[in-house]
Amino acid sequence: MKCYICALEGGESEAVAICIVCGMGLCMEHAIRKDVDVWEGGYPLPSKRVKAPLPRILCPECYAALYGK
Repeated sequence: MKCYICALEGGESEAVAICIVCGMGLCMEHAIRKDVDVWEGGYPLPSKRVKAPLPRILCPECYAALYGK
């Protein structure tokens, strides 16, 4: 699989990850690793944060949409 963003730019890089939101193939240059806090608990409350964050891979477009950066 090739990196979708590199292909749009006329390049050809191997994808090493897939965006967890949109499924786009990403190379190391375009993959963004974000540690996301995980919450657990009953409805409606109380909930508590799990000790370790969960690593997620995002493309630049989904990262900007979710985190405004």
